[in-house]
Amino acid sequence: MKPQSVIASTGAALLTALLCACQGPQAASAASAAPATAGPVMATPVIPRPAKVEPRSGEFVLGAATHLQVPGGDAEVTRIARDFATRLQQARGLQPQIGTAGGDGAIRFNLDPKASFASDEAYTLDITAQGATISARAPAGLFYGAVTLWQLATADGGRGDARIAAQRIDDAPRFVWRGLMLDVARHFRSVDEVKALLDQMALHKLNTFHWHLTDDQGWRIQIRQYPKLTEVGGCRIPAGAAGRDEKGQPKPYCAFYTQDEIRDVVQYAAQRYITVVPELDLPGHAQAAIAAYPQLGVTGKAPPVSPDWGVHTWLFNVDDSTFTFLENVLGEMMELFPSKYIHLGGDEAAKDQWQQSAAVQAKRKALGLKDDMQLQSWFMGRLGKYIESKGRRLIGWDEILEGGPPADATVMSWRGTQGAIEATRAGHDVVLAPAPDLYFDHIQSDAADETPGRLDVFALKSVYEYPVIPPQIDQAQVHHVLGAQANLWTEHQRTNDRVQRALFPRAAALAENTWTPAARHDWNDFLKRMPAEMARYRSTGFHAADSAFAVRFAAQPAAAGATVTLANQTGFGELRYTTDGSEPTPASQAYTQPLTVPLPATIKANAFADGVPLAATRSFNVDAHNLRARGSHALRSCKKGLALRMEDDAPAQPGGERSLLLADVFDPCWVYDGAELDGIATLEVRVGQLPHNFQLWKDARLVVTRPAKVEGGALEVRVDGCEGAPVATLPLAPARKSDGLTVLQAALPPQTGRHDLCFTFASGEYNPMWVIDQVTLLPKAEVTGAN
Repeated sequence: MKPQSVIASTGAALLTALLCACQGPQAASAASAAPATAGPVMATPVIPRPAKVEPRSGEFVLGAATHLQVPGGDAEVTRIARDFATRLQQARGLQPQIGTAGGDGAIRFNLDPKASFASDEAYTLDITAQGATISARAPAGLFYGAVTLWQLATADGGRGDARIAAQRIDDAPRFVWRGLMLDVARHFRSVDEVKALLDQMALHKLNTFHWHLTDDQGWRIQIRQYPKLTEVGGCRIPAGAAGRDEKGQPKPYCAFYTQDEIRDVVQYAAQRYITVVPELDLPGHAQAAIAAYPQLGVTGKAPPVSPDWGVHTWLFNVDDSTFTFLENVLGEMMELFPSKYIHLGGDEAAKDQWQQSAAVQAKRKALGLKDDMQLQSWFMGRLGKYIESKGRRLIGWDEILEGGPPADATVMSWRGTQGAIEATRAGHDVVLAPAPDLYFDHIQSDAADETPGRLDVFALKSVYEYPVIPPQIDQAQVHHVLGAQANLWTEHQRTNDRVQRALFPRAAALAENTWTPAARHDWNDFLKRMPAEMARYRSTGFHAADSAFAVRFAAQPAAAGATVTLANQTGFGELRYTTDGSEPTPASQAYTQPLTVPLPATIKANAFADGVPLAATRSFNVDAHNLRARGSHALRSCKKGLALRMEDDAPAQPGGERSLLLADVFDPCWVYDGAELDGIATLEVRVGQLPHNFQLWKDARLVVTRPAKVEGGALEVRVDGCEGAPVATLPLAPARKSDGLTVLQAALPPQTGRHDLCFTFASGEYNPMWVIDQVTLLPKAEVTGAN
């Protein structure tokens, strides 16, 4: 579902200023300065929403005198109580003591293995004026009950004593698999960064961390028998300017986890009742491994570790020696990961090299297999039997269905839901992880300051409302649906800040979708619980995105200056603004209708709920230039290709950021819809270049290259569509001197009224990929000069 956007609500006729000169989402703002206790607190501001809540009269005051009771002093229960105490101390400054004694005002952790609960993850939380009792039959349930109590205790965002409404909560998860997948092959995340993610998963009752450790762009796990996997396979030379240092020399990107680090992460996750499922992707996505050990491939040649994104053609061969290698690798991995499931990938295995290899085809025929899909099924099945011999179970992407999956395999459906439907009918367990619905590398808003990633937009609401059980699955087969997970592929998530923002708060929506009974799902109620959750993210230093609540600006010229419209994606919260440069607060002017402001002006705005800020303040500078500017995010891509919001693989300056550039990698072509051309004499376009580092396999034929008509190429502009008459040519020669952004200008012949303008690059090449950052229409008197 696309978000309710300013573009949609105000229409294409606007000469927008959607390039709002915004502060970043994590900028210092009223979000951190406003009091968090300005309004009433919900009785049960918990995410995910509990299965059953019974309100009671009175309240429990959790304060300095509260102590934590662990009957019998059980070591695991004591550890859970200590974890709760640590989180409470960090959030409220309270330091409850842990002991075995009871009494009024205590929080009792009651573990009873013989108690009747729906599952090991179920719990009850009984809160009265005299204290609280968490009960469960297994430590996981006790931990989740403590998480719920911690959320209740931190709902007001304050310090010191916490007042919690008396209530009884009976809770249990809807699905057994509630997960997130993190790709660290494309962009690596440190142990501490992974632990911070695991902490947030635990606080949302997500219980499965799928760790994508190997791919064409990097091998990230130490295997002692094969050190070159990390020495060679763990390093790549990034494409474009990112792959060169200041002297023009290759600048490798290298990283991997030692086995001790893996054990540390696995133990850390287990203490939070999260299972880590490792992925060894095969037979495709193997280029990094083959770069390290060329004999594993089909050709015997050593490719580079790939700097490119997309579908590669390097596959493992089908020799017995390669299976020995893979079994040895899996043997070491299974010593590190005690998980029931081992993920063996199976996706996007382009068969070109197998088809061209006489040895591979001879092996296929000797095995009596009719085609290469059956050969892949045999390949996966052989390794599946190996891990089953070790007491584990194979899980793979839905391509493992195509040649006939191993009998006991679990299917992770990523190409939509059809794989899940077919798998359940064949008697296989499934996990829903479909693209694009649960692919969090899709952007979550079309705002100018959104993180990079794939288009289209998949917003918070679309994740909340995603139907985990496809309606085509028969009721008799529903038990095969283990649950769902969201996947984050990190080609365009270079920093940890971006990873966190891409995952949360959409992961909170997924958590509720997979934990809470379907009958208890309520989008509007979820929104009401989000202010406390956004405050928790901020208090823990976790960079969750505020895209769903951040104020968006749109402007158009008016007789007295400009008319500015404010909105946010969800329509939730009160919008308040200032025009004097000060930070908006709950007492600032409320937005009720479009604003008319003189030029120039600066508007700052935020959304508030019960006095709590929902986002970072956004600022918008309204001036004559911005009124006539439109960023690439507000232009229309000419075709429905592969549109991405991208940057180079490293910042232009150490510690800095590069501009995010939006383009269709098949055909970088943009349309400025309804451009008002009355009185416009000059076209100003800010352009940049990116490496076209995409392995597109058979789709490579779709890449459009336009011949250069001037030396060095040019940006060509046409009026009334891409087949219309040329109206401007902007040579690229000045832009070729810089890896950054360059402003180009050209005169426009006189035009009247509104017209669509089409922008294409005619450079005679597709790499580098030339990209538009911003288009500005200027009267002659306002020409600013190119650089």
